[in-house]
Amino acid sequence: MSREEYLKDISEIKDLMNKSSRFISLSGLSGILAGIYALLGAGYAYWIVNINGRGYLTLDGKVFQLLSIVLLLVGIFSVGTAIFLTTKKAKKNKEKIWDATTRRLLFNFLVPIVAGGIYVIIILSQGRYGQSGALMLLFYGISLFNASKYTLGYVKYLGLTEIFLGLISTIFPGYGFWFWVVGFGIMHILYGTLMYYKYDKK
Repeated sequence: MSREEYLKDISEIKDLMNKSSRFISLSGLSGILAGIYALLGAGYAYWIVNINGRGYLTLDGKVFQLLSIVLLLVGIFSVGTAIFLTTKKAKKNKEKIWDATTRRLLFNFLVPIVAGGIYVIIILSQGRYGQSGALMLLFYGISLFNASKYTLGYVKYLGLTEIFLGLISTIFPGYGFWFWVVGFGIMHILYGTLMYYKYDKK
């Protein structure tokens, strides 16, 4: 066996091991669209609070309830788009969409994000709004980092970026909204674009 054939076999074995231990069908385009959804939702939130609202929120106010619906819709559209595009990519590449690796990925992602979501709801119910944006970034970043070992490498770096933004946001609580915009909007678009050109556009 020549050296070139040996290296080719090693590369193929490495690819097979990578596919068996990592979920590699994540769509970069879904990350881009998630960022766009977040920016649209943030733009509407800014408009309704500062133009039509009083510049602040109260838990029992109609503006807060409306923004909660907007946030929920952003999440639904983001998750729905991710499921649709990732399933489409997996079928195109003839890969399984639901297996042991996928289950491990979801478990490691959902545990921190669900715990964080419950915690944010609790502090909001207590009227403590200042750190909610930072906590969303922190728990989301931890979830991404925790799940990254079962998927593409860019997810780990996105998670670390979200954690960093969340920590910085705690130092400047008055700018939590803008850190949220950067973390969930701009960073999603940036990392989604990198993933799209590296893994999707072939």
